[in-house]
Amino acid sequence: MRGLGPALTARRLFPLRLPPRPPRPAGPRVSSGAAAAAAGAPERAMDELLRRAVPATPAYELREKTPAPAEGQCADFVSFYGGLAEAAERADLLSRLARGFGVDHGQVAEQSAGVLQLREQPREAAVLLQAEDRLRYALVPRYRGLFHHISKLDGGVRFLVRLRADLLEAQALKLLEGPHVREMNGVLKAMLSEWFSSGFLSLERVTWHSPCEVLQKISESEAVHPVKNWMDMKRRVGPYRRCYFFSHCTTPEEPLIVLHVALTGDISNNIQAIVKECPPSETEDRSKISAAIFYSISLTQPGLQGVELGTVLVKRVLKELQKEFPHLGTFSSLSPIPGFTKWLLGLLSSQGKEHGRSELFTDAECKEISEITGGPINETLKVLLSSSEWIKSEKLVRALQAPLMRLCAWYLFGEKHRGFALNPVANFHLQNGAVIWRINWMADVSLKGITGSCGLMVNYRYYPAETATNSTSYLCSKNIKASEQVLSLVAQFQKNSKL
Repeated sequence: MRGLGPALTARRLFPLRLPPRPPRPAGPRVSSGAAAAAAGAPERAMDELLRRAVPATPAYELREKTPAPAEGQCADFVSFYGGLAEAAERADLLSRLARGFGVDHGQVAEQSAGVLQLREQPREAAVLLQAEDRLRYALVPRYRGLFHHISKLDGGVRFLVRLRADLLEAQALKLLEGPHVREMNGVLKAMLSEWFSSGFLSLERVTWHSPCEVLQKISESEAVHPVKNWMDMKRRVGPYRRCYFFSHCTTPEEPLIVLHVALTGDISNNIQAIVKECPPSETEDRSKISAAIFYSISLTQPGLQGVELGTVLVKRVLKELQKEFPHLGTFSSLSPIPGFTKWLLGLLSSQGKEHGRSELFTDAECKEISEITGGPINETLKVLLSSSEWIKSEKLVRALQAPLMRLCAWYLFGEKHRGFALNPVANFHLQNGAVIWRINWMADVSLKGITGSCGLMVNYRYYPAETATNSTSYLCSKNIKASEQVLSLVAQFQKNSKL
């Protein structure tokens, strides 16, 4: 995903960041036939491979008596796929798999008709239940059997995580499209969700005494606030800091998702105070700790996007901190607001075209900003907000604070997608039961922070006794819980911005 989120989709959590694609791991030894086919990856070779590798669906009566396909058939698929160097070639193979080896629609129609017929006739419940079971069996796509058998190979689950990462990448690049591909992605995601459910995950804390390989992986996976050097890494796992990750029971000490926490005296309102360069303190005074700030979470495996890892990790870490610090009662994120600048620039463009003037600012704000910039407010701001140059003007920073704060509040609270928060980070925390608690001005003055969200950051606060109720209210009724500060800014937006 790249920060604290759905399980990350999402794709951004605090926000959810993904590391560069690692080198493709070598698969099992490739047979000469598979290697030759992979070299050119002709269409005929792909079709032949799939016919050989994808197990046929046994008749319903033989479903538990049919032997598993030979291990070599699945290994050939893994080897062939691993030899495809180009994203377009991998996308072509996945497209053929999705379209040609899905559900037998004829069988689905036949079994559906049988169920409907039985419902109209007085029969024993067992007969109807068996007919429904036949229908469920017919609805299982053939490629699911391939994935299931690959998962049993040594390194098979890891291969499937990589395959799904390729599938998602191909969809993003428009190399793969269509309902068949989306369906296969959903099937594979559901399988991975089972294999990576909380019962199979181990929570591990990272310290400076953790294995060097683990520290290296944690450092490389951190893309929210990149680690500068080993001293920086030492500080992030030292006093007043906690770092945790989930690993799978089959791959201990292999981070899947990593969460960084700052232990502070109050709720932090800027990231500079957390990641500032300073020598690590040697001792930790527990009496100075009254708040836990979740400031970064990174998904290390792109193929696990959408799998409920981030949500579970936050809840597990919260409980872990409560055990370590029984007096600790304040939990909050310090999150960037990815997409805010892009959304704002889009508004400025549309407002300029439709009205020829700004409907986002009050007359007094328009006058003040125009005097500072020396040009029409919409066009000038579109240029300035596309870079970080504007923060060099103290007058402009002061003039933009009030309007951008209320615009940001509306973006988080009022902009929706299918009734839920448009911003993926907000949506993630609200699903978890958090409250939009405080919007912070000039909270991230890095180049990324200024260009991505105009330097704004937000605290999503977790009240442990209320998270379950808040989560249910958001997911079922789409109600967003926000603090008085945020609601006041939203009211100002509704009063002063004429959208």
